[in-house]
Amino acid sequence: MEYRNLGQSGLKVSAVGLGCNNFGMLMDQQQTNAVVSTALDQGITLFDTADVYGGQGKSESFLGKALGKKRDQAVIATKFGNPMGDGPYKTGASRRYIMQAAEASLKRLKTDYIDLYQIHKPDPETPIEETLRAMDDLVRDGKVRHIGCSNFNSWQLVEAQWLSKTSASECFVSAQNRYSLLSREIELDLASAAEKYGVGILPFFPLESGLLTGKYQTGKPPKKGTRWHAWKERGALANAFWSEERFEQVNKLQAVCDSHGHSLLELAFGWLLDRPYVSSVIAGATKPTQIKSNVKAAEFRPSPEEKLSIDEITRPFASGGMPGR
Repeated sequence: MEYRNLGQSGLKVSAVGLGCNNFGMLMDQQQTNAVVSTALDQGITLFDTADVYGGQGKSESFLGKALGKKRDQAVIATKFGNPMGDGPYKTGASRRYIMQAAEASLKRLKTDYIDLYQIHKPDPETPIEETLRAMDDLVRDGKVRHIGCSNFNSWQLVEAQWLSKTSASECFVSAQNRYSLLSREIELDLASAAEKYGVGILPFFPLESGLLTGKYQTGKPPKKGTRWHAWKERGALANAFWSEERFEQVNKLQAVCDSHGHSLLELAFGWLLDRPYVSSVIAGATKPTQIKSNVKAAEFRPSPEEKLSIDEITRPFASGGMPGR
């Protein structure tokens, strides 16, 4: 396993991270334990979750139990900001809510500190100064080690970094945004801003929820038990991935892989990890075998010839809509 600094911070994270949004949703505690144990055995240290994952804190609770006495081997990244209930006091990025959300996450995770605490999405109703001061206080109190953002655009990231630097407070060390071979919009501006300000990119949906693994095929419905099947059952998100244009791009990428003798999964991981501003690629897994496949795939790096082929197939402006998580 390769380890990289998270942005310009001193925090080392594994090049492959484990996305924990399936914990409590598609996976019970026993399945979670098996996946987390395998991840640690494979050298994965970064575990990314959020208070809303799994529904009302289940993912955090499952992760905390699964880590148990191995907490010191893990870098726990969690998020706040999305609604955790009805009403104005269970959502957002106000000081009042941040302090409440952090305490709740610490309790569910069964830990006394969070390695990376991230605002899940911008809060237009709260000044970013208030959010940053509250997050800085959590760091000063020892409850949080580093802070990050998710779903910010370039100007929001730059504004936050400028405010932090001019007030001598904690800066964001990471930015989580959707980024993959098929979703390259952040290359138009955010990636450059992140690189300039020493912010590590943590791509989410790096495999486009399985589309870049090759397990889904045009004209065939998703198999029962897959995330796409669950989404289609609930009428959620799947249409953001399931389109003729995307399948056409995947087929072309598969042809590139076939001509160079490696898998689509290897291309998906290796291409992202070849980007200088990417600190870790966070991918979900429901089975230990998927963990091992992801770790193995991350060893690959595409050749210059393949990079040119990829650019011809998936230019940054060719992707469709970009839903948040």
